[in-house]
Amino acid sequence: MSLADKRCVPCRGGVPTLSREEIAPYLEQVENWQLSENASRIRREFSFPDFNTALTFVNHVGRLAEEMGHHPEICFGWGYASVEIWTHKIGGLHENDFVLAAKIDRLPEV
Repeated sequence: MSLADKRCVPCRGGVPTLSREEIAPYLEQVENWQLSENASRIRREFSFPDFNTALTFVNHVGRLAEEMGHHPEICFGWGYASVEIWTHKIGGLHENDFVLAAKIDRLPEV
């Protein structure tokens, strides 16, 4: 099953974060997502032809995040958006983060 076909599962505190070695196979499955220097977050920059397309993308990410119960940091403006994902409860990366990234990659504006 691909990451995009999975669902985020509720994550409770106390779950260990993924190690760099555990992250590597997940990162290979999501295009253009970059791992933070301390391996605690993933981030991707998106480019769009105008503000309205960027806004539509951000709204789609917001709806998806609500459906998944997993909420990224989003910054956007004219022609761009950046999305940063990590699991807040554990202060690092979990499979859920890569599931959400894969789902974001399937949005129509990407």
